[in-house]
Amino acid sequence: MLTPAQVAETYFLESRHQLLEIAAYLDRYDAAVARSGGSNGQAAADEKKLALLRRALEIVAEQQPATERTVALLELFATL
Repeated sequence: MLTPAQVAETYFLESRHQLLEIAAYLDRYDAAVARSGGSNGQAAADEKKLALLRRALEIVAEQQPATERTVALLELFATL
């Protein structure tokens, strides 16, 4: 078993990388919407996916979640 300090040290860079990937995804999506003039035929499906990601980020950011974050995310993504 790792100590809290070991967990933070071991997984920090990987977690930072994953968060940067999510931010880049959202930036690419926003840029694509801007290039298309704000219209796109998949708007409803896109908005549902983006709403799920935003809710997932809220779950991940909770300091004292009611359930394990992984379980909450699996349940959230099962609605897709």
